[in-house]
Amino acid sequence: MSSQPTTGFQHAELDWDENGQPRSRQYGDVYFSRASGMEETAHVFIRPNALAERFAALDDAERFVIGETGFGTGLNFLCAWALFERTAPSTAQLHFVSVEKHPLTHDDMQRALSLWPELKTQARLLLGQYVAINPGFQQFRFGRVVLTLLVGDALDCLSGLDAQIDAWFLDGFAPAKNPEMWQPELFAQLARLSAPSTTLATFTSSGAVRRGLQDSGFKVERIPGFGKKWESLHGRFLGTPQPAGTPWYARPAFKPAQRKALVIGAGLAGCATAASLAARGWQVTLLERHGDIAQEASGNPQGVLYLKLSAHGTALSQLVVSGFGYTRRLLGSLQKERDWDDCGVLQLGFDDKERARQATLREAFAPSLLRGVERTEAEQLAGVALDNGGLFYPDAGWAHPPALCQSLLDHPAIELIRHRQAVDLRRVEGYWQAWDNDELLAEAPVAILAGAADAARFSQSAWLPLKRIRGQITGLPATEQSAALRTVLCAQGYVAPPRDGQHTLGASFNFAEVDPAPSEAEHRANLDMLKDISADLHQRLAADTRAIEDLHGRVAYRCTSPDYLPIIGPLADPERFAEAYAVLGKDARQVPDTACPWLDGLYVNTAHGSRGLITTPLSGELLAAWLDGEPLPLPRAIAEACHPNRFLLRKLIRRTD
Repeated sequence: MSSQPTTGFQHAELDWDENGQPRSRQYGDVYFSRASGMEETAHVFIRPNALAERFAALDDAERFVIGETGFGTGLNFLCAWALFERTAPSTAQLHFVSVEKHPLTHDDMQRALSLWPELKTQARLLLGQYVAINPGFQQFRFGRVVLTLLVGDALDCLSGLDAQIDAWFLDGFAPAKNPEMWQPELFAQLARLSAPSTTLATFTSSGAVRRGLQDSGFKVERIPGFGKKWESLHGRFLGTPQPAGTPWYARPAFKPAQRKALVIGAGLAGCATAASLAARGWQVTLLERHGDIAQEASGNPQGVLYLKLSAHGTALSQLVVSGFGYTRRLLGSLQKERDWDDCGVLQLGFDDKERARQATLREAFAPSLLRGVERTEAEQLAGVALDNGGLFYPDAGWAHPPALCQSLLDHPAIELIRHRQAVDLRRVEGYWQAWDNDELLAEAPVAILAGAADAARFSQSAWLPLKRIRGQITGLPATEQSAALRTVLCAQGYVAPPRDGQHTLGASFNFAEVDPAPSEAEHRANLDMLKDISADLHQRLAADTRAIEDLHGRVAYRCTSPDYLPIIGPLADPERFAEAYAVLGKDARQVPDTACPWLDGLYVNTAHGSRGLITTPLSGELLAAWLDGEPLPLPRAIAEACHPNRFLLRKLIRRTD
């Protein structure tokens, strides 16, 4: 799996002319025509791709996908979005996928978009979510319009994209100033992502670009250019689409006649799954065994946006960065300070090993995501005395998971059924039915198992390698002195600034204990951990004088997988899988031409471990993309790394029983 190094990540560096229009300092080129940016977009991209007519012709719930090279100021996206809202059926959907190596800062984006008051509604919504923009895939949702922004080198990003594009906007800086955006290898990726009906348009009429597109299977024609440009190009893909991936990771062919889904489990994973499906026009029934949502691990009063990263671009690290951005954008709809706070997270360098690890992270990631701080600055940020500096994550903080769950379920297409536990799952006449002994609880053509370790309780999913880890948090009433804590502190555990007058600290990791009641031993361990984080804060909280039996505690069970990645995607029949791909046990390089034996309509979303606040919201988008055939919100390799079939595949290749 290729990593995505971010050391060289830079936001766009802009100069502004006397008319307030931006120019790229990196490329020495303008972002749009000085005559009229909006009219240029219409002339060069909108009309040659016949978008008004194609939007109007969409069926109910049909999706149109636009791909773009060069997001820039977002002008093309906003123009397409505004046109879509004027011309498309009210239930149709637009998915816009765009690549940008140097995204604008929020302030520069706001200044640029102020040039077009006609787009102020769309611009306000975009700017409201334009936070935590980091390298990798970044997903934004605006009702029935979705933006997937691929931050990084265009060729690298498009090589990892799994999508089928309906229309291309080729809008990088001019070929002479930005040749990497116009290379044959990139044109080959455009072809890979296109269908026979796919169109394209671009402002350039360069002969090299024209020939490169033709060599990749596009029929290209010159058309009149805009402003001072004599010509531009539009074209259509005439080549043959390439099959995507190996059969065991191919998208299931099953498409239900009714867009109805049954989600089992109303924690963060289940609520996120329900929200992502409902936003796409699905009717969702959410089944919860408890009396309310978020009663297990998702019910803690404070969850930390804690980015445990690797400097080596691992699948988990890339997932965490993308998931962090998506969660951070969702939190903007919650009540600040009551339900979330972007107070920052300070990850302390508490020993030599951790300090060495942090040094590699500082080299690998952009300072907009994390930066090193010495002890003095760390104390200024935290508001309490510390023994060490560390890494500061300025966009991170804490959130109240139940409030996020409630926000995700705020959709009329989601029906929540409480106090019902599915014991048995049956496939009857094209429907998945959830039964409790002889009582039918709910049914739908699609079912998603999202109940943490309980996802493996059914016969169809019993093979999933899930592990439960007990965790206990301790709640301490804030004092006048402890209220000085201004940021989340993390070391072996964490402590957060107060919410509703109480600090949350924890959480323990206990692999052996199964008692769900809080234990005095783990309360003591949490208090010792607090002293290790900050003896000053420990003293401010008068932790030594607290009676253990009076402390508030909460126990929950994390669910993890053997490789610590979540398990998200469609489920196959394990016995038929082993038969279909038995040759892999002898030669793992073989790719049998055999369709995967899917359990039609059955999916899973679980094993998010202690990172659930970061990974579950985006997991709903990933699962909905698998189901709905839309562009994946993560690189294909990362989606495959989270796929349930990875365990069936490893079992075959390792010839284990």
